[in-house]
Amino acid sequence: MEQSRDNKDNKDKKENKDKKDRDDAEIKARQFLKELQLEQAELAEKKKSGNGFAKGMLAGVAATLAVLLLLGAAGMFWLQGRISIGGGAFSGNLVTNPVRAKINELAAVIESYYYEDVDTEDLTDGLYKGLFASLNDPYSAYYTKEEYEELMISAGAQYSGIGAVLQQNSETMEVYIVRIYDGTPAQKAGLKAGDKVLQVEDIDAASMQLTELVTHIRGEENSKVRLVVSREGEREPLEFRVRRSKVDVPTVQGMMLEDNIGYIGIAEFGEATAQAFKQQTEELIAQGMEKAVIDLRDNPGGMLTSVTEILDYILPEGLIVYTEDKYGSRQEEVSDAEHYLDLPMAVLINGNSASSSEIFAGAIRDYDYGILIGTTTYGKGIVQTVRPLTDDSAIKLTTAKYFTPKGENIHGKGIEPDIELKYKYTGKEDEDYDYTKDNQVRRAVRELKAMD
Repeated sequence: MEQSRDNKDNKDKKENKDKKDRDDAEIKARQFLKELQLEQAELAEKKKSGNGFAKGMLAGVAATLAVLLLLGAAGMFWLQGRISIGGGAFSGNLVTNPVRAKINELAAVIESYYYEDVDTEDLTDGLYKGLFASLNDPYSAYYTKEEYEELMISAGAQYSGIGAVLQQNSETMEVYIVRIYDGTPAQKAGLKAGDKVLQVEDIDAASMQLTELVTHIRGEENSKVRLVVSREGEREPLEFRVRRSKVDVPTVQGMMLEDNIGYIGIAEFGEATAQAFKQQTEELIAQGMEKAVIDLRDNPGGMLTSVTEILDYILPEGLIVYTEDKYGSRQEEVSDAEHYLDLPMAVLINGNSASSSEIFAGAIRDYDYGILIGTTTYGKGIVQTVRPLTDDSAIKLTTAKYFTPKGENIHGKGIEPDIELKYKYTGKEDEDYDYTKDNQVRRAVRELKAMD
C-alpha cells in the first residue's frame, strides 16, 4: 500500500510538472506574439513620423532572422503498405512543449517580418524536410505528395519529359547529364552527356535535391522547358529550350557484336528492367550469343529488387547480396539453382555506375563470373527504404548497409575494375554510335575472344 501511494504521488508530481511546463510555454508564446504586435504597431507609427527608426528596426529583424536561419539551417526498397501518421512514438519525445512553443515563435517571426506572404503548408513541409536534413544524409528525404508522385513516375520509367538521365553529386549538389536517349527531345535540342546543368527555368540546379529538380523539367506535353548548361570546350553557358513529350525510356538495349559476342546495356534498374534484360538475353542467345558484354557505365542504380532478379537469372545458386541494419539484423538476397547463364562475361563500369550497378558488379566479381573493365565505381553501399504515409506523402530513409557476397561494403570507395581503362571514343559525335570506336567495348571484346 505504501509503495502504491508513493507511485501515485510521483505520478501526480509529474503531471503537475508537465502541466506547469505547458502553461509556461503557452504564456511565453502569447507574450512573444503580444510583443510582436506591439512592435508592429510601433513600427507603423514610426514610419508615419518619418524618422530613421523603421530602417534600424528592419535591419535588426533581418539580422535576427539570418541567425535563426543559420541555426535551423541509389538501391531502394519500395515497401508495401502505408505508415500511419501519429502511429509511432519517438523514444526521446522529440516535440516537447518548449520545442512546440519555439516552433510557433519562429513561425510568428516569419509571418510578421518575412518580406512576402508565406503558406502554412510550405512551412510545415519545411519542418518535415528539415528533420531529414538534420541526418546529414543526402539519400534520406521527406517527399510531399507531388514529389512522391514524381518519384514513382521515375521508377516506372515512363513520363512526359525530355529523355535525359541526370545525376547529382551528393557533396557539391552539382547536376550533370549522364545519358541522352536516342530520338528524344533532349537529343533533338542538342543536349549532350557530360553537360553540367546550371539552371532549369530560373532555378539554380544545385539549390535542391535532384528528385525535386526533375519536377521542374517535366511538365505538360508539348510545352517547353528552359535549361542552361555548361559544356567542356565552351566559354559561355549554353541555353536550350526543349519541348517536352511522352518518353518511354528503354532501360535495356542489346545487339550482336562479332565472333558470337553479344552486347547488353542497362541504363538503370527500374520496374520493367529485369524482364527486359531476360527477353533481350534470350533474343541474343537465339542469334548465337556465346559471350556477353554487360554495359553498366553511367547507370545510376535503381531498385534493389530489379538488380537481384537479374542476378538470380545470371548466377548459380548462392548469396547475391545482403543488407545489415544498425541492430545487426541481416537480410539476404540469394540466387536459386533454377536458372543461370553459362556465358563468359565482361562488365563495363565507370565513376557513374552506382548503387544497384555496384551490387551487380560486386556479385560478378565475387563469383569470379566475369571481368570488370573501366574505372572505379561511384561508391554507394547503402540502401534506402521508400515508404508512403497515409496522407500520400512519403519518406525515403537510409536503413541499412549492403555487402557483396564476400562481405565487402563499398560505400565511399567503390569497386575497382580488373582492367583499369579510361573511356575514349574515336568516332564523330554527330554520327551514329560505332562500338568499334569505343575503346572499352573493344577491350572487352578482345578479352572475351582470349577466353577461347
